[in-house]
Amino acid sequence: MRDPEDRRLAQRAGRRSELIAAWWLRLKGYRILARGFRSPLGEIDIVARRGGVLAFVEVKRRSSDGAALEAIQPRQRARIARAAQAYLKLRPQLGHLQPRFDAVVLVPGRRPRHLVAAWSLA
Repeated sequence: MRDPEDRRLAQRAGRRSELIAAWWLRLKGYRILARGFRSPLGEIDIVARRGGVLAFVEVKRRSSDGAALEAIQPRQRARIARAAQAYLKLRPQLGHLQPRFDAVVLVPGRRPRHLVAAWSLA
């Protein structure tokens, strides 16, 4: 089990990464609808809208793009998808939007990288 101090520092770093990612998406014209959405089915780091698209965004900070993408395993993708369904159930007025699963990758020393449609459920 992780040391409580390590866990606290990791959570703080995660929140900071999500804040950076949210600002990056805002600069690209997205409106942030939710951050850190949690349900019993899963968690979504950021929910953002731009035009007719509703993006469910996973934020990863790693040493490389590849390591970040590898960290989003199929099991986690399924949990994010279930959380997205729960989010839409709570906000049926957004049901007409096209859902999409994106990622924002943060690598030290580089600009954030927004990966549009980073994965799909198919």
